[in-house]
Amino acid sequence: MELKTARLTVLLDPAKKKAFEQLCAQLDVTPSQVVRQLIRDYLRQHGVEWRPSGRQGVEGANGSGA
Repeated sequence: MELKTARLTVLLDPAKKKAFEQLCAQLDVTPSQVVRQLIRDYLRQHGVEWRPSGRQGVEGANGSGA
């Protein structure tokens, strides 16, 4: 679990935002929960290892910290 948080601002079409928020509500999840999961999946897909804030931070795909 992340110990610290940081804000990420994303600009998107208002209609797409509304549809996303409605779908999240139907699925009983928050948009933030979905975006966090998408980011975790994207990092995993590209072989990027990371540790939650408050520990070692982000590591490169080779685990070197680069």
